[in-house]
Formats: sequence, C-alpha cells, structure tokens
Amino acid sequence: MADQINLKAEKREAIGSASVGRLRRAGFIPGVVYGAAQDNYAVQIESKAFEDILRHSASEQILVNLQIEGAKEPDKLALIQAVQHHSISDKILHVDFNAVSEENEIHAKVPVELTGEAIGFKQGGILDTLLHHIEVHCLPKDLPSSLTFDVSDLDIGESLSIGSAEFPKGVATSLDDSVLIAIVNETRAALSETADEDGTETGDGTETEDQGAADEGEGQSQG
Repeated sequence: MADQINLKAEKREAIGSASVGRLRRAGFIPGVVYGAAQDNYAVQIESKAFEDILRHSASEQILVNLQIEGAKEPDKLALIQAVQHHSISDKILHVDFNAVSEENEIHAKVPVELTGEAIGFKQGGILDTLLHHIEVHCLPKDLPSSLTFDVSDLDIGESLSIGSAEFPKGVATSLDDSVLIAIVNETRAALSETADEDGTETGDGTETEDQGAADEGEGQSQG
C-alpha cells in the first residue's frame, strides 16, 4: 500500500477568474473537493507543498489526508483525481480531490515498473513497455504506489500480459487478460538479417527461388 500523505488546505469562498489569478500569484493552487456522499466545495493549497508531494511520487493519482481549515469535516481521505497543468509552462493550475471512504473501492491509474533483465534482452532483443500505467480498482488501503512486474524470464518473442501478471493482493483491473504490458522483440537489424537470408542472392552467386522465377518470367516476355 502507498503511504497516505497529509496535505493542508483551506476552504475558499471567492471564486471566478480574478480571484483565482490572485490566489495563484500569492503561491496557492485552487482546487475542488467532491464525492458521492458530500457537497462540492472549493479549496486552496500551497503550491510548494503540493509540488513537493508530486515530485516524490511516481503518479499524480495518490491518496492524501486533506486537513481542511474552515470545513465542517476538517479531515478528508481523498484521491487526487486530476491535476490541470499549463500547456506551455506545465505549471499546476487546478487540482480535483475525490473524497473517498475506506470501505468503498476506488479507481486509480498506477504506474508500471518492470524489474529484472529479460533473457531475450541478454540475447540482443529489445524490451518494449506497452503499458506505462494501468487503471486498477481496490480499497484505499490496498492502493499501491506502483505495479512491479519481474520480466527476467522473458525470451525473444515472449510477452507479459494482464493475465500472466501477478497483481498485489486486493488489487484488480478491468483490462482484458490478453492486453500486453511488455514484450521482448528482435532488433530491426536482426529482422533485416533474417529477411536477407530468406529473400536475397547468396554470397557465392546462387540466386534465390523467387529471383529465379522472376528472371524466367522476364525471359518469356522478351521472347
């Protein structure tokens, strides 16, 4: 399970683009807290504190213990549902917090971490990661900070799929078992060499079957 992090916030009453602009210039990030069992309300959090949390996390979708000054319920377990970034500067503009219950499942995207050196890689293959994040569902207490899979046994042409991957206890995904997480492919150079061996003239002047057939057809058309 990922560690739950304490994050201080303040309930805010002022809304609108002008007030939000002043808020950002003062070093705060505007946000909203929502959930199925509560009303939505606006909050503000310190930019530096929030950025430090994300800097030490592999994912933006993490659980935090919101400590909200001015709210009826000052302590809220919440999932960082969405983080809005500026398209050019990448500065954080807004944060959505989804208040959750410890008894109900949550859905979150968790980063994939591959460990071990694949057998196929040692033989000259390339390990391609096809899924960098996987959406999982689990209780808040079971949410992992990352999904770690060992690829040491993968040979060239072999893959790791959802069905063959071992997920942490209490964690599941709705993806089909056939969806690939990673695969070991041959390098382009190796594929090119194989193609040359199958379809080009050999070094001693012997022509391939395909080329011979093509030459024979050319001779008939000329006659």
